[in-house]
Amino acid sequence: MTPGRRSSTFTRLLRHGFTDPSAAERLLDGPELTTVRDDPVLLEALGATADPDLALHGLVRLLEAQPTPTAHRELLDTLIAAKPLRDRLLGVLGASTALADHLARHPTDWHALVTYEPHDLHPGVTEFERGLAEATDPVTLRVAYRRCLLSIAARDVCGTTDVAETAGELADLATATLRTALALAETAAPEDAAACRLAVIAMGKCGGHELNYVSDVDVIFVAEPAEGTPEPQALRSATKLASHLMRICSETTVEGSIWPVDANLRPEGRNGPLVRTLSSHVAYYQRWAKTWEFQALLKARPVAGDPALGQAYLDALHPLVWKAAERENFVPDVQKMRRRVVENIPAAEIDRELKLGPGGLRDVEFAVQLLQLVHGRTDPALRSGTTLDALKALAAGGYVGREDAARLEEAYRFLRSMEHRIQLYRLRRTHLVPEAEADLRRLGRSLGLRTDPVAGLTREWKRHSTVVRRLHEKLFYRPLLDAVAQLAPGEARLSAEAARERLIALGYADPAAALRHLEALASGVTRKAAIQRTLLPVLLGWFADSADPDAGLLNFRKVSDALGKTPWYLRLLRDEGAAAENLARVLSAGRLAPDLLMRAPEAVALLGDGDGGGLAPRQRAALEQEIMAAVGRAENAAQGVTAARGVRRRELFRTAAADIVGSYGTETSPAEADQGALVDRVGAAVSDLTKATLAGTLRAVVREGWGDTLPTRFAVIGMGRFGGHELGYGSDADVLFVHEPREGVAEQEASAAANRVVAEMRRLLQLPSADPPLLIDADLRPEGKSGPLVRTLKSYEAYYRRWSLVWESQALLRAEPVAGDPDLGRRFVELIDPLRYPAKGLGEDAVREIRRLKARMESERLPRGADPKLHTKLGPGGLSDVEWTVQLLQLRHAHHEPGLRTTRTREALAAARAAGLLSAEDAEILDEAWVLASRVRNAVMLVRGRAGDTFPTEPRELAAVGRYLGYGAGHAGDMLDAYRRTTRRARTVVEDLFYGD
Repeated sequence: MTPGRRSSTFTRLLRHGFTDPSAAERLLDGPELTTVRDDPVLLEALGATADPDLALHGLVRLLEAQPTPTAHRELLDTLIAAKPLRDRLLGVLGASTALADHLARHPTDWHALVTYEPHDLHPGVTEFERGLAEATDPVTLRVAYRRCLLSIAARDVCGTTDVAETAGELADLATATLRTALALAETAAPEDAAACRLAVIAMGKCGGHELNYVSDVDVIFVAEPAEGTPEPQALRSATKLASHLMRICSETTVEGSIWPVDANLRPEGRNGPLVRTLSSHVAYYQRWAKTWEFQALLKARPVAGDPALGQAYLDALHPLVWKAAERENFVPDVQKMRRRVVENIPAAEIDRELKLGPGGLRDVEFAVQLLQLVHGRTDPALRSGTTLDALKALAAGGYVGREDAARLEEAYRFLRSMEHRIQLYRLRRTHLVPEAEADLRRLGRSLGLRTDPVAGLTREWKRHSTVVRRLHEKLFYRPLLDAVAQLAPGEARLSAEAARERLIALGYADPAAALRHLEALASGVTRKAAIQRTLLPVLLGWFADSADPDAGLLNFRKVSDALGKTPWYLRLLRDEGAAAENLARVLSAGRLAPDLLMRAPEAVALLGDGDGGGLAPRQRAALEQEIMAAVGRAENAAQGVTAARGVRRRELFRTAAADIVGSYGTETSPAEADQGALVDRVGAAVSDLTKATLAGTLRAVVREGWGDTLPTRFAVIGMGRFGGHELGYGSDADVLFVHEPREGVAEQEASAAANRVVAEMRRLLQLPSADPPLLIDADLRPEGKSGPLVRTLKSYEAYYRRWSLVWESQALLRAEPVAGDPDLGRRFVELIDPLRYPAKGLGEDAVREIRRLKARMESERLPRGADPKLHTKLGPGGLSDVEWTVQLLQLRHAHHEPGLRTTRTREALAAARAAGLLSAEDAEILDEAWVLASRVRNAVMLVRGRAGDTFPTEPRELAAVGRYLGYGAGHAGDMLDAYRRTTRRARTVVEDLFYGD
């Protein structure tokens, strides 16, 4: 061959996908292909295969193996002339070295690929039995089996059949093989065959009609005596036949093996008898079977032997399958088994494990089977043993979202195709994705990824695995199923009587009203009603886990009525793992969160797992930006403040919902263990929200009255719990107002403007509306209620220099600018720092005055009739005790200890401990009491919908507070005892640190 021609051929081979063009050239120039090497049809067909080099090598071997020149010529002529044969034969040779080896050993078997009639496209058990009919022993059975397998693989790699059809054909071939093997065993032992009736039940993928190329074929054997044969003798004969059948399929011969026949799914597994009578099977499953054994029976299918006995087996055991979900701990058992499978995968292989790894095939299969077992009790349409058929039925019935089902099916098909092509290469049982680049290249090309097969395969594999992992977590682990599975038989459809009994058992105080809500929600034949019927059983259980199930159900109906026509609402609850449980917790935890939600039901979207921020608190900057934008779009101040209050309502709901969910915990994550973190999150979120609301209100009022610029610089200073970032749900906003006239503006004009701003802000924030009011309290200003509402910075300076009292220095410890002119706020802080952090600390007179004020406050302000020991603010060891103790340490030592210069109680307490001003034990005791009292105040507001400093007296409300604090039903007394114990210890520390010398 000339160099020029060689170069041209070399380039063409590269272009057609050959990775070793030199070797390919030698083969093309060899004697076997001399007559066709220049035929463009051949090269193009080779280039279309998964591995052109492999296909060419296999073709040369097949040609070399032809028994006569005539046979050689017939193969070549047919190959060039018949496109169906060319595509099938070269497709198989480019995908499977094992089938190329078979063709080299049996060179005339290529004729099995020539016929291309309609009846050849989708053969079934009958056609495969015909293909195996000539087998007379294990060796000839293997040859016939491989010939049939060759035709299945050819249709697969050419795209004539899809992955599901291929898996079905493989299962049908396995069925025909088991029947042939049983016939061979019976022929070898006619006396045994005459002594018994034997049925072979396929399990696993064979039973599910979704077999792999190389897989154990799981079976169970059931036998009955033939007429006149004693049972023990019949069982011995059946066992011999079953054992012989297994050997025929499993043993290695000169033609290899077919596949192992695995009977370990039988009762008692390896330790149990290989063959049992039907009554023995039934007795075992009724008394001893574990949950996983019922899950396995889902795919049981008679395939060989006595058909009447096989059907009797199904008729007897299938009803038990659909009762499995009623077993105690059914769902956790199945989930535990799945986790155990993953845990047993070697660490080095888990990322390559296509079947058992996270996001693998088993995830899809387990999820679908669990849903089938739970919902198939009352819906026979779900009882298919085939994964994809069952998935379609689940979607059609509303048990799985249609979009989720479509994505799951797409991923499952891709992963099964990968598995098929990996196994087809050497016909070895493996589920590991190969690591060698050549293997990955062939695999990618076999799946149609031709541009960059390795990168494309990796990308698609990871994408589909991610989809499976995400959807599997939603479908398999979602705790909805746990409660549905624990319902008594017949209740999944919520019949009226069953629902009423269930409601009474769950502790609903008004089951008749609750039943009306359920009927309104779940009646009808619409998809919406079907989804509600799926959701309601578990929601009932979650509501019952609260202190007020009736309120939870009523609130759920109100939200559903408001959002029922919104397409995303029920989809969110069904498909987002946390959304349904989060909503149940929020709706049954008290009045505040449901009231906030009912005013804008679309906020339920915050409860999901997806995008949109979820329950994570938003930062102040983001809140302020949203509110300012809304104010900017408003036509007047009233509209702007209405928009700001709407944002505040939504964000209060977000904060309350996150607090409830964190306090209750969910079935997938426990309650937040760090109670202080919960208090801090609420305090920071509500405080930031209040700051943003005030900033937006200030902007709205100034813009309407004065345009862009107020005649005076104006700042709002947060005080009390507001300045300390410790606001609760029911807290007022304690503030001071400070202003400073701009250059050229008379002080009288500036003061009038500032007072107008304050009056309008307070008015607009308290206007009756659907949004909760924000009350502004300025009583901590100089001279209290008797003093002017707004002062200039100079006026504050003059007052504090001449008239300031020690209580005012104490109050200023919490002062922090929260809105308005930042420079003015900073200068106000510089003004007050010497007062709140005095250089010489506090004199004895000042300390005595603080103690006197504290004692007077305790005696005068405590409500009449209140139990002092249970008053969270003024009671012993409560908020006031801890805060005044910390503030006394700040007044005495903050000048020398910079860590004490903070407006936050817990932060100051930690700094005092770090500075050695109190012991770690005392600091912990005070912190625990302060956190607990704050949690109780938050709980009271969440439960009652209005602020309070004492525990509720109404039993349900008290129980709801207890549930929020982590106490179960009937443990309200334990909660009160724990509160008294915690605050009593704190009071002892206060007596020492605050009142001691």
